[in-house]
Amino acid sequence: MKISTRIEEYLAGPESLRCAIEGMSAAELNAAPIPGKWSTRQVICHIADFEPVYADRMKRVIAEDNPPLLGGDPDLFAARLAYEDRDLEEEFELITAVRKHVARILKSLSPEQFERTGQHSRDGALSLTTLLDRITNHIPHHIELIREKRDALQV
Repeated sequence: MKISTRIEEYLAGPESLRCAIEGMSAAELNAAPIPGKWSTRQVICHIADFEPVYADRMKRVIAEDNPPLLGGDPDLFAARLAYEDRDLEEEFELITAVRKHVARILKSLSPEQFERTGQHSRDGALSLTTLLDRITNHIPHHIELIREKRDALQV
């Protein structure tokens, strides 16, 4: 896939996520109808938390030579970062702003720069292309999980 196409998919993620929750009430957003899985609110907060993480990883790979890239535990983020109290509109604003910011940088790069790598603490060497693919696929992955929740709630 062309990098320019991937960047456009990356930029389209927040709107796709917004559409996935359209019409859900606060109670539905907070419900966890599938045992052991997060609520839709928690999913959106999780996405918002990992947007800056991936932005940092991608920027480090672009700017530094083979930088270390730290992993993060999504369950600890969910347990300790006030997901129940966060405003979803603010979360969407953050996701959108980070993606616009990073996309502008990505659009300025040569194809060769997308092969630059960093060393992830768990996954080893990751190229900029791989990082972009992972974060671009993050929202569609979670939209599928939101659909499962909507089906369970019959929304």
